[in-house]
This record gives sequence, C-alpha cells and structure tokens, in this order.
Amino acid sequence: MAAKGKEKEKEPVDIVHQNAILCETIMKEQRSQKLYTQFSINPFKKLHVLPGKPMPRHANEDGKEDPNFLKIIHGARLEPTKKYTHPQTESQEIGWISTPLIVSDRSDRRISFPRQNSEITKYMDAAWRLKEQTQNLG
Repeated sequence: MAAKGKEKEKEPVDIVHQNAILCETIMKEQRSQKLYTQFSINPFKKLHVLPGKPMPRHANEDGKEDPNFLKIIHGARLEPTKKYTHPQTESQEIGWISTPLIVSDRSDRRISFPRQNSEITKYMDAAWRLKEQTQNLG
C-alpha cells in the first residue's frame, strides 16, 4: 500500500534521444511534402472583382481576358446539376432529378383536381379581399 502512494520519479531528459526523434519526424514530413510552383485562383470561392491599376508596368497589350480563366469562373457559378453528373452529397440527392415522371394532363380527371369554389369559399374570398382593401387604406 505504501508503494502505491509514492509517485514514480521521472527519468532525466535524454537530449540525444529527443534530437533523434525530431530528425526522424522532420524526414517523414519532408518525404510527404510536395512543392507547388503553379498557382491558380480557387474557382469555388467568390471573388470581389477589383479594377486594375491605371498605369501598370506589365499591362496586357491586347486587353482581352484569359478564356480559360473565364471558363473556370463561370463553371464554378453553375448550379450543381449542371456542374456534376451525379449528386456529391446525400442532401443533394433530394431533388436532383427534377423532371416530372409523367406529363401533366389537365383534362384527365383522375390526376387533375382543379380548385372548386362553393358559396362559402366565394363569400370568404370576398371578405378577405375587403379586409385587405380596408387595411391598405388605413
């Protein structure tokens, strides 16, 4: 019981061992790193277009925009159904196919139920219209 109450003494810090661990960690990090030399604008981040300087040194001589850049920017602003062939998330699955399954035929009484007015609904429509008119005047 007395042995449990005593805390273990920490071993002294071995600087050589810590340096070896640090060197191994750095080697592993450098092995997985990749050097990027070509950079581009993230097309999925919204840009705030700012005008250029009035007298730039390296001005574009022909004054035309880069068509590849414009294509990427316009493609990023499209809705997901035009951008991708299938939904990217589960929440996109709902409503991904928005075309109706059958052609709607208003003359078919089995699937078309137009609004029908009775005496009560006609009376209430008139009452609501009257109420809206009095509120707009007041």
